Amino acid sequence: MPLVDSHCHLDFNDFEKDLPKVIERARTAGVTKILTICTKMSNLEETIKIAEEYDLVYFAFGLHPLNVGKEKITQKDILQIVDHEKMIGIGETGLDYYYSKETTALQKTSFEEHIELSQSLGLPLIIHSRSADVDMSKILEKQYKKKSFEAVMHCFASGELLARTAINLGFYLSMSGIITFPKSIELTNIFARVPTNRILIETDSPYLAPAPFRGKRNEPSFVAHTCKKGAEILGMTEETFRNTTTKNFENLFWKVKI
Repeated sequence: MPLVDSHCHLDFNDFEKDLPKVIERARTAGVTKILTICTKMSNLEETIKIAEEYDLVYFAFGLHPLNVGKEKITQKDILQIVDHEKMIGIGETGLDYYYSKETTALQKTSFEEHIELSQSLGLPLIIHSRSADVDMSKILEKQYKKKSFEAVMHCFASGELLARTAINLGFYLSMSGIITFPKSIELTNIFARVPTNRILIETDSPYLAPAPFRGKRNEPSFVAHTCKKGAEILGMTEETFRNTTTKNFENLFWKVKI
């Protein structure tokens, strides 16, 4: 049964000492594709190296909202590597008011620049949103009216407003290990109503390890636990949910070799 980790950060130091073993455990768990996300220019070279070394690893590139103001990634920077066969998406980008509300204006500007690239290149956008549901919904609707684009709300943990906005625009919601936490009742109820052809699954590793590994370093193989919980929420067999989310990933990230 195929399984995809649609969002992780293999370039982080957390994986520096045992990445080959991490990849092997992912293969053993049935993971056939991994999308690793580069969120700053200084990590791009390492990210590309990882994607080129492992056949199941692809990458996306963009400026994380928490890195706005610390360093810069321009549209030109992204355009210079967009033709790499393993670069399949733009981001992650978006808004984060939880940790960095003082850079709100800079975040909005950076986010809209990433959207423009997605619109012009036809590559899907990977969106980060935390404590910014209203502004995020407004920007997405405004930009989509100018020109359509495809996107995934990565590690979705927001409320009904943003979920409805994203689904109405034809975007995907990505389910992370958060869904396995006992207090994620509202989030569970939201995902239970999301069309199954609009759901992805991810680890966001090294963060947010699912139960029963909560508090430990997360890794791509753990996506199997999120998948199991997702199947339960949607009332599907695990095999069907694996196949569905894998197909959804391949539909969104069209550059992936099927």
